[in-house]
Amino acid sequence: MPTRRRGLRPGAYVEAEAAGIARTLAPAKVNLVLRIGGKRADGFHELVTIFQAVSLADEVEVSVKPRPSEDSISGADNGVDLFVDGPDLGPTEQNLAWRAASEFLRQSGHRGTVSIHLKKHIPAGAGLGGGSSDAAAVLRCLATLMDFTDREALHEIAARLGSDVTFFLGASPTAIGRGRGERIEAMAALPECRMALALPPVHVATGPAYEALAASRSGVPPVSLPKLDAVVSWGDLLNGLAVNDFEATVATKYPPVALSLAAMRGAGAGLAMLSGSGAAAFGLFGESVDAVEAERECAKLSRSLKWPVVSCTTLTRMPDIDLE
Repeated sequence: MPTRRRGLRPGAYVEAEAAGIARTLAPAKVNLVLRIGGKRADGFHELVTIFQAVSLADEVEVSVKPRPSEDSISGADNGVDLFVDGPDLGPTEQNLAWRAASEFLRQSGHRGTVSIHLKKHIPAGAGLGGGSSDAAAVLRCLATLMDFTDREALHEIAARLGSDVTFFLGASPTAIGRGRGERIEAMAALPECRMALALPPVHVATGPAYEALAASRSGVPPVSLPKLDAVVSWGDLLNGLAVNDFEATVATKYPPVALSLAAMRGAGAGLAMLSGSGAAAFGLFGESVDAVEAERECAKLSRSLKWPVVSCTTLTRMPDIDLE
């Protein structure tokens, strides 16, 4: 087992005693509520959201090997290798999973070589948090392998990497996010619900989505964010609580998003809405729809829309980590 170290100062490196491998799933998320307030002094917007993890997930494997060198881990020589099975995600140094491992090595004081294998199923630029979930999965795997128990330090790393990473690092699959999304309040998990997840062939960049939303609000009074309770039911969401402030502007600019939403509503979804800033949209089906019927309906929607519509479920617990 790796050496036990908790909250070491950056630069105080220690040896790993043995290699280890950890595997887990990195689930996608949807936003059951996403309300956007005004811009803050730091350039981010104040928001309130309800995150919900779903069964569509990337596969993450993290392995650690001892590193005998006495050199500091910094820059290109940071001891992290990344292998991706899936579409090109751009420069390695910009990948959130790679950055998560690099930050963890610096924070934990561990000196070793980390290898990350990602099998991608969550599309990029869809508002599903795939990169953030990968990063949190890497942090969880490394913390488990190295018996690193400083939750505050892990949260600080996650918050630096991105607002959604802190949600995926938590234990609850349903949570309220406040601030810029990094202040997480766990909620009781909602009962499992079947979902159609439409993945149109467009990429919605977050920055322009915020700009379009701001332009649409020009000349109107500042938005007052709702106060969300820690206990929310599907009934609350279906009866008006579920709102995504990005939906109108994104659907107007990207017709495939509007088509996805209309198709799922036409198929009888009790709720159909955008996730995050898009482009993915999801539709919720009631308990009367079983797994076979959900798969059949998603296949029909895929044929009609000409892009993937995935059948999945909301999660009632976050994925475990398997050690080897």
